[in-house]
Amino acid sequence: MNTLFPLILVILTLLCFIIWLWDTLFLRAKRQAAGKTAPWFIDYGRSFLPVFIIVLIIRSFIFQLYRVPTGSLVPTVLPGDFILVEQYAYGLYLPVIHSKILTIGKPERGDIAVFRWPPNQRIDYIKRIVGIPGDHIVYKNHQLYVNGKKMSQKILGDMDYTYDRKFAARVIAEDLTGVTHKIIIDPTQSEDGKTGFDFTVPKGFYFAMGDNRDDSSDSRMWGFVPAANLVGKAYRIVFSWDSQNNKPRWSRIWDKLYISREQQS
Repeated sequence: MNTLFPLILVILTLLCFIIWLWDTLFLRAKRQAAGKTAPWFIDYGRSFLPVFIIVLIIRSFIFQLYRVPTGSLVPTVLPGDFILVEQYAYGLYLPVIHSKILTIGKPERGDIAVFRWPPNQRIDYIKRIVGIPGDHIVYKNHQLYVNGKKMSQKILGDMDYTYDRKFAARVIAEDLTGVTHKIIIDPTQSEDGKTGFDFTVPKGFYFAMGDNRDDSSDSRMWGFVPAANLVGKAYRIVFSWDSQNNKPRWSRIWDKLYISREQQS
């Protein structure tokens, strides 16, 4: 997901609108008086205009699909998952220029958010929001602290991680101030500049991390996510394709991305 598709969609919509307007104002009456049919490009322009408008509205302001390319959110989200993203969750933005026209909500801790990657805003990333403006975030020895409070963890078992690299992962249920979700860690990963951090989230920014804590490029590496970069909130898994085995993961279709403490106990 990047800026190319919405740009093409906007251009096609404008082109069809110009064709429709030009035909309505200058050509249709003369053509009908002469008993002629509309040229093919006018016929196509008029026919596709409502389709493009509907798709543009849905894609820009309601929902869009995001295909997850990496394993940074394993085990919650797998590579090849197609995620339904609520475009309106954090506000309405004009397509292409990303200018906010209406504020609706703000990210909360635990949200899985899609946003334009700060180092290259042509690329969209998906991560979990663990810090909101003003939060003091500490991550040390695979343990997350928010505002001085240790986020409780419960070991659930082990799994073989085989996506970006192979390692024996430990699966943990983490309670992020009331939002319980699974994370994985590499128990053999020693603490270094990648795993140990101490930050205060500035106003207008968010701190995002992957659930795959030792194999995720996130705010620990490239910094905070500006509020202006937010695209939407991940909602459900619409479809999932296992590229390693070349088959769909049928059991994941329409799965929720948020689970309660009761489901983890």
